[in-house]
Amino acid sequence: MNDQLLKFITCGSVDDGKSTLIGHLLYDAKLIFADQKRALELDSKVGSRDGQIDYSLLLDGLMAEREQGITIDVAYRYFSTDNRSFIVADTPGHEEYTRNMAVGASFASLAVILVDGSQGVLTQTKRHARICALMGIKHFVFAVNKMDIVHYDQQKFLKIQKHIKMLMAEFDYDSLCIIPVSATEGDNIVKKSTNMRWYNGTTLLSYLEQIDVSEANENENFTMPIQRVCRPDYTFRGFQGTIATGHVAVGDEIEVLPSGETAVVTKILQGDKEVKESSKGYAVTVSLDTEVDISRGCVLQKDAGLETGSLFVVSMLWMDEKSLAAGKNFLIKLGTQLVPATVMRIKYKIDVNTGAEVNADAIYKNEIAVCEISTGTKVVFDRFINNKQLGSFILIDRISHATAAGGVVMHPLSRGNNLKWQELDITREIRENQMQQKAITLWLTGLSGAGKSTLANELEKRLFSMGKHTMLLDGDNVRMGLNKNLGFKENDRAENIRRVAEVSKLMNDAGLIVLSSFISPYRMDRRMAREIIGDSFVELYVSTPLEECEKRDVKGLYKKAKEGKIPNFTGVSSPYEEPEHAEITIDTSRQDLNACVEQVLKQLEKYM
Repeated sequence: MNDQLLKFITCGSVDDGKSTLIGHLLYDAKLIFADQKRALELDSKVGSRDGQIDYSLLLDGLMAEREQGITIDVAYRYFSTDNRSFIVADTPGHEEYTRNMAVGASFASLAVILVDGSQGVLTQTKRHARICALMGIKHFVFAVNKMDIVHYDQQKFLKIQKHIKMLMAEFDYDSLCIIPVSATEGDNIVKKSTNMRWYNGTTLLSYLEQIDVSEANENENFTMPIQRVCRPDYTFRGFQGTIATGHVAVGDEIEVLPSGETAVVTKILQGDKEVKESSKGYAVTVSLDTEVDISRGCVLQKDAGLETGSLFVVSMLWMDEKSLAAGKNFLIKLGTQLVPATVMRIKYKIDVNTGAEVNADAIYKNEIAVCEISTGTKVVFDRFINNKQLGSFILIDRISHATAAGGVVMHPLSRGNNLKWQELDITREIRENQMQQKAITLWLTGLSGAGKSTLANELEKRLFSMGKHTMLLDGDNVRMGLNKNLGFKENDRAENIRRVAEVSKLMNDAGLIVLSSFISPYRMDRRMAREIIGDSFVELYVSTPLEECEKRDVKGLYKKAKEGKIPNFTGVSSPYEEPEHAEITIDTSRQDLNACVEQVLKQLEKYM
């Protein structure tokens, strides 16, 4: 008997027969209870098989799945034979539910990819193979299904087998098996088929029982992301997490990242049981001999060579309905770390049919891309091939909190490791004291024609007359110099705001009061600016209505935009997302300029 638990996934294009195959496997191997068997037989009488058993009903549990005849959610099934224990994830084949399939792939060691024998290798088959490879699966079984429909034609199978081998030639895998089957009739699933005597290979179940999925070059160095600090009373302080790689023993000297401090392990607990050592996969509590600053997100390691930085290259599957453009910011969850992150650059996307690298300005749902990511603070990570826990991540939308992407770390960016913040003797506080003011950035946002530039100009004159040291950054002026190379597409706008925010922060460090006047239409971009600038950021929403802005259209921009002469114009062909929690809001159509200035200055007093 193979004592190794096998976690595998079934995937492939829609209606390739994934649920039917696993259902038939469970039925023929007598792995269901008598009442389940009876219920299956009764349910099948009202199904789509004219009273014959519909084996997919064992896994397609949702009413919506049964009505549509497709799998929507991931169905997990636990079962054992005399030779092995299994966990199978039956995943959806429909393109709309590709994210669900990726979730199933992230837990598996082996993939059973179904191919419709009457249709051959389809685009979704290729996509699923690529996602499985992306998620680190090294063992592949292709079940060429519906051989009964093609009359068990050997030549048809051999042709599909050739296409599969051509597809898999692109990937680094450890094992590949291609089996002709019929999920509905049971051919080559549990028992050898009498209809395909030309096939001399093994059955699906026999192969799954025997395959060795252990990792040949498994990382033996200890790493453990910290999930929780446990301090029930003043006598005990422990650090809890699941060991990602290697093993740890009492007396080992370990390193804490990202701080780099070292300490010696004095106690290890597995549950409430004290042990001398523990290894990969165990949830443990570790105590150390010295007081070290450790919190959730830190990582304990011993000789593992983990990376600490804020720039790295990733390969990822984009899952969001909205497209991805460079400059968008998210939360990244990597190990137990959760920090702000920005997709700085889309290097290329992968053509799902050919595997070719394709230049792209944007990535759309279910596409795989290689990107450069920057994190707001330094994180601890590793290449995915070395450490799955510290080399895999998800990107989380900061507004909806939905998972926008999932992927793996390919390698760090060396330019990030070569940079170190230079501490200066003349600090921001010294400059502020010399100027007798508190440096802030007043960020004016609103539609074109709302009155931002006019208001900012008048505000600067008043502040200057009060003896304040200021700098006004205006949208048009900045685009004529610093950001001359940027257009008005979504990714260019994001980069425009990022650069302005960085400049504003530098000017705040110089002790200046900065007035930044930019349409900045997207909440995400303004949130990024707030994070870059920090507590000095004060958002001023110039809320003048669109109708009034169009009346003031001295440049004729709204007219040209409505005629289609200006693409991506905010308020016409591109959206403006109103601030949700602006510190100051003012409508310049309701009062004259002087009254607006007085109102803003009064509200600014608490920040200056």
